[in-house]
Amino acid sequence: QVQLVESGGGSAQAGGSLTLSCAVSGESLDRLIIGWFRQAPGKEHEFVAAINWVAGNTYFKPAVEGRFTISKHNAKNMVTLQMNNLKPEDTGVYYCVADGRLLEHLSDPSYHESDSWGQGTQVTVSS
Repeated sequence: QVQLVESGGGSAQAGGSLTLSCAVSGESLDRLIIGWFRQAPGKEHEFVAAINWVAGNTYFKPAVEGRFTISKHNAKNMVTLQMNNLKPEDTGVYYCVADGRLLEHLSDPSYHESDSWGQGTQVTVSS
């Protein structure tokens, strides 16, 4: 079973930047797509970004494309989410997810119940 350790997050003003990191261990990453979902206060979980560990293909929620960058760091078994030009609507708890079938669950309202999710890290953007 995969283990995920998230770090980063915190508070920023609108227009600022934050970086989230997700360290992955427990199984080979070769079959995994690793990404981030978030949950804003009072809202359902939503997909943010993902990267195919082997192929390097990236996927983004349209609202963050061009502002967020997702990268993989092979030597550290780590994925980072660089978030620039943050907006108050980016506020929420961000969860790292590692799952070979992640892309099949982008709109799955119960996906957060999967054991492929990390514990989450808070991001707060003030206007």
